[in-house]
Amino acid sequence: MEVSIIDKAWEEGWMVPRPPAVRTGKRVSIIGGGPAGLAAADQLNKAGHTVTLYERADRIGGLMMYGVPNMKTDKEGIVQRRVDLMAAEGVQFVTSAHIGREVDVRDIRASSDALILAAGATKPRDLPIEGRSLKGVHFAMEFLAANTKSLLDSGLEDGKAISAKGKTVVVIGGGDTGTDCIGTSVRHGATNVINLELMPQPPATRAASNPWPYYPRVFKVDYGHAEAAAKYGADPRVYEVLTKRFIDDGQGNLKGLEIVSVEWQPATAGGPPKFVEVPGSNRIIEADMVLLAMGFLGPEATLAEALGVETDPRSNFKAEYGQFATSMDGVFAAGDCRRGQSLVVWAIAEGRGAAAATDKFLAGVEPSTDARQEVVGGIIPWKEYSQKVMGQQLVAV
Repeated sequence: MEVSIIDKAWEEGWMVPRPPAVRTGKRVSIIGGGPAGLAAADQLNKAGHTVTLYERADRIGGLMMYGVPNMKTDKEGIVQRRVDLMAAEGVQFVTSAHIGREVDVRDIRASSDALILAAGATKPRDLPIEGRSLKGVHFAMEFLAANTKSLLDSGLEDGKAISAKGKTVVVIGGGDTGTDCIGTSVRHGATNVINLELMPQPPATRAASNPWPYYPRVFKVDYGHAEAAAKYGADPRVYEVLTKRFIDDGQGNLKGLEIVSVEWQPATAGGPPKFVEVPGSNRIIEADMVLLAMGFLGPEATLAEALGVETDPRSNFKAEYGQFATSMDGVFAAGDCRRGQSLVVWAIAEGRGAAAATDKFLAGVEPSTDARQEVVGGIIPWKEYSQKVMGQQLVAV
């Protein structure tokens, strides 16, 4: 229903820029251009604040731009269209701005009345076993991002995508990211795709321990699984297997994996279930490419270290849900960098929640600029922005 409404609005030309009639003269900086950052920027801009959003990639959108493949979310027709609308309404987007590395976060904070951290949970879970450094072993997001960027830049003609064409691809890990790796590999023309999962195959219907209204942990077939089955003749998933090592072809290239079957044992004394290896089940499977899709551990440490905000035991920015305030005054956190890896809908909700908390905080802050000053949005690379705008703001404060 919601999709039909917004699609109709775009078709009829109802979605036009509506910048706020009154500005507050208060500046907000947002680090991270994914769903949480975009939701916060949209809401704060509509409240009249001057919003600058910093994104380390060369395009705005976060995982919705470079993580989710184009066949699931059209980058030009959906993501970029919304970014362009927000820019026309006064949001300033700064691309290629890697805060905490090339860009000093303290300068960003000093030039703002408030700061929102919406950097996502981009640190991938690794598999540090023998052969991890072989050519052909990649993180899933490395593969997916390179593919989408090459597609948008050149229609996959620049040779910068990590191609699966003619290769036997093994995807380790399930979930949406694993499915996207399968679907993308099929489209590249992979010879075969195998998906290894450590957990048992879910049941066809809810188990007694998984009643409604809890999320149904049941066997599902996503688009990637269906496409692989149609092309290669079988569902690509192999359950209850552990990867022991990656095998070298003698020249530093991946040529296979050693895997072993496992059995899960019930939890004892209230602890989590554990698995044991099945004796004699070790085997070798061929592979030209491995994609690690085992989830994310949290935000990269560089930003927290540079800013000095507290983190929780999982390395996420420490901020209570509903308040979104970090250990630093005037600094808020939202999305995956606060709650951990989650869904886009949660990121949007947290971005709006953090925006409301930031707006409440700004009510007690004196304007740092003349509210009558014209606010012009746009999309500009960091190098150009730092020369034209950032220096002026730092001098002003």
